[in-house]
Amino acid sequence: MAQDLEPRAYANTPVGMNFLLLGYKYTRGDVAFDPSLPIEDGEVTVQNLITAYVRSLSLFGQSAKLQLVAPYVWVSGSARMNGMRRERSVSGFGDPSIRLAMNFYGAPALSLEDFGDYEQDLILGGSLRVTAPGEQYDDDKLVNIGTNRWSVKPEVGFSKRIDRVTLELSGGIVFYTDNDDFLGGSRLEQDPIYTLQTHVIYSFLPGLWGALNATFYGGGRTTIDGKTGEDLGEARLGGTLSVPLSRAQSIVLSGSATVSSRSGSSFDTMGAFWQYKWGGGL
Repeated sequence: MAQDLEPRAYANTPVGMNFLLLGYKYTRGDVAFDPSLPIEDGEVTVQNLITAYVRSLSLFGQSAKLQLVAPYVWVSGSARMNGMRRERSVSGFGDPSIRLAMNFYGAPALSLEDFGDYEQDLILGGSLRVTAPGEQYDDDKLVNIGTNRWSVKPEVGFSKRIDRVTLELSGGIVFYTDNDDFLGGSRLEQDPIYTLQTHVIYSFLPGLWGALNATFYGGGRTTIDGKTGEDLGEARLGGTLSVPLSRAQSIVLSGSATVSSRSGSSFDTMGAFWQYKWGGGL
C-alpha cells in the first residue's frame, strides 16, 4: 500500500456522485527478504482483479469521498530457503480497505449544476485509510495474499492548478498491528512506513488527462521474534492516462517501476481500469 500512486486523490467532485471501478493490475519483480530470515533470491508475480466503489460526500461544507476496495489476487513466487529452491502459487481475496478523504480548503461541496462555475486554485485535504486482514493466510507459508494484520494510513495533501497543469504533493504514515502467526507462530512487528508522492497532471480536454507520478517511502523496519531487520527505502516513477469513453465511462491506464531501492527489491507494475459514474444529477 505504501507504493500506491494515486493522482487526483484530492480533486473536487460534485456531491452525490457514485463511481464503480473494475480493473486489472500486474506486478512482477525481485523480492529482498528481511536479513533475519534464511531466505534469498526471491521473485514474485502478482495479478490483481480490483473492485472499488467511491461515493462523493459533503462534510462540513467541503467535498469528501468514501472509498471501498476489494481485491482478488493471484500470487506465484519462488525463493531460496536454507539453500533449497522453494516455489508457491496461491489465490484468494486480498486485504480489503476503506478510505475517507476530505478537503479542508479550496474544494467546497457543490452540486453538479453549480460545479460548472467552479475553478480550482489551491486545495488542501487529508485522508484516513484502514486495511483489514484478508481471507487467505497460511501461517506456515512466507508467500501469502493476506497479511494477517491491520494497517492505518493517515495522509495530508495539496493540489494546485495552474492553467492546464495541476501539481500535487501528499505525505502519509502507515501504522501496522503485529502479526502473531508469522511463519509458524513467530511474531512480526513493523515500524511505520513514511510515504511521499507527487504528481504533475496535464489536462488535454475535459476528462482526458495524463500524469507523471513519483513516490518515495522509507522506514518500516521489521522485528521477528526480537531480531531486527533494516529500514526500507525505495523510489518509484510512473505514469497515468485517463481516456473518456462517454459522459459516464472512462478507461484509466497506469504503470510504474522502481528507480532505486535500499533493500534490493525491484518491481514493475501495469494496470488498466474501467470507471463508471452515476448519480448527483448526471
